[in-house]
Amino acid sequence: MTDFKLPDIGEGIVECEVVEWRIKEGDVIEEDQPVVEVMTDKALVEITAPEAGRVTRLHVPKGEIAKVHAPLFAYEAEGEASDEAGSRRGTLAGEAGGEPDDTAVSSASKGASKDFILPDLGEGIVECEVVEWRIAEGDEIEEDQPVVDVMTDKAMMEITAPEAGQVTRLHVAKGKIARVHAPLFAYAPEHAEAPDEAAKAAPAPAEPAPRPAATSRAETPPAGGLGPYGRIPASPAVRRLLREHGLRLEQVPGSGKQGRVLKEDVQAFLARGETAGAEASSAAASSAEKPQAPARSSARGEVRVEPMSGIRAAMARKMVASASTIPHFQYGEELDVTELLALRERLKPEAQARDARLTLMPFFMKAMALAIRDVPILNSRLNESGDEIHYLPSCNIGMAVDGKAGLMVPNVKGVEGLTLLEIAGEIQRLTAGAREGRVAAADLKGGTISISNIGALGGTYAAPIINAPEVAIVAIGKTQWLPRFDSNDAVVKRAIMTVTWAGDHRLIDGGTIALFCNAWKGYLEAPETMLLHLG
Repeated sequence: MTDFKLPDIGEGIVECEVVEWRIKEGDVIEEDQPVVEVMTDKALVEITAPEAGRVTRLHVPKGEIAKVHAPLFAYEAEGEASDEAGSRRGTLAGEAGGEPDDTAVSSASKGASKDFILPDLGEGIVECEVVEWRIAEGDEIEEDQPVVDVMTDKAMMEITAPEAGQVTRLHVAKGKIARVHAPLFAYAPEHAEAPDEAAKAAPAPAEPAPRPAATSRAETPPAGGLGPYGRIPASPAVRRLLREHGLRLEQVPGSGKQGRVLKEDVQAFLARGETAGAEASSAAASSAEKPQAPARSSARGEVRVEPMSGIRAAMARKMVASASTIPHFQYGEELDVTELLALRERLKPEAQARDARLTLMPFFMKAMALAIRDVPILNSRLNESGDEIHYLPSCNIGMAVDGKAGLMVPNVKGVEGLTLLEIAGEIQRLTAGAREGRVAAADLKGGTISISNIGALGGTYAAPIINAPEVAIVAIGKTQWLPRFDSNDAVVKRAIMTVTWAGDHRLIDGGTIALFCNAWKGYLEAPETMLLHLG
């Protein structure tokens, strides 16, 4: 019997509360299977089983406090359990003198199952939501075959099979939360042998029919370094390492099986001084979206309960923290975008010829980067102790996108050095990814100021919440054609757009935001003036 000790959860955490046990004494567990949910003073964390076996004791009851590095539960490892069970089966079979029944054969087969433990997804992520299983129990799988899509509080990720085999159990149902380092699914490896004791207990069963499709696919070397499913094999840790260095998977030659890119391949690539080229194009269209089943069917008149998880839960926590720790103030203004709309119409054909969709957002971002040169404190942030202002060297302007996974705020990096067409291309890429929930973590980090385009949905005014640690955010309302007086006091039709700013009153005040907004407004109302400042 082995005691599982509560691992180091990080961030100086020394204890946690047991919120929910997913198992009970006597249950059979598999490697990486979620066994318990614990609540720290930071977040809800899911603990997974380190290996397959049988639970013998739960040391900490639900609602009690568990200590880091103290026993959490006890279990009997699969090998020990199999040997003991095999001996008992062998004795019974010998006494009976008959052939084994289906139960014995099934038990022997299950002895070869392995638990797939959800690997470290990086970025401090401890849990994720299972969005879509690509496999079912009983399915044959191959190495690097995509098996499940999971959603973290950062982005959608694809988990692949570690080796060929047969799926025996899915530990986490669709829509439920999976924990890092906990069992995700169980499988019997393709070439696994039955336990010795089980083999001795009864005559060997008839050899299963071969799987020609799987064998053919595994033996046929893939073309172009792609795996059997038309993708380059790589673990989540390797993919994270690539993102951290701004590399694309196809740039790094893989030395592993079927062209798998290993950590050593990435390190060797970096050691040679090679850098990433142009940014990756938009991801290929994903499989058709399936309607999600309701979280819980309910009779008429009953409350329908839907779990708060993934990006939606992360955004909720972040907004609560921002609203409760940052002293917000609001500032409103009107923009006359008549000339800007006319300029965009003239530039549209040129942009379309270059496969770019030219909206007003690239103009908003470029004008904002120019205005920041005049009022740089809008592109700063406070340090954690709140006694230093850090002025950031690059304008990474975020935009709020309401995708199927929830609200995300990816940002366009280095707007001050990009052309309008380059900004438009980045906006297209990030918007498409956010709507599918597949934005890279690097695209969600490092923002310096944000834009929320509520006007796209028909809103006029809003009071946005700052995306901490940024110091300001602007909500852009819809464009309305309204009567206004011109310089000759004649009533004319003008395109009017309302904008509402929220600022961090610890760094900026009404005068600062007014000065900045006037500079930004000047560029947008007379867009030709931006030409004087483009480098």
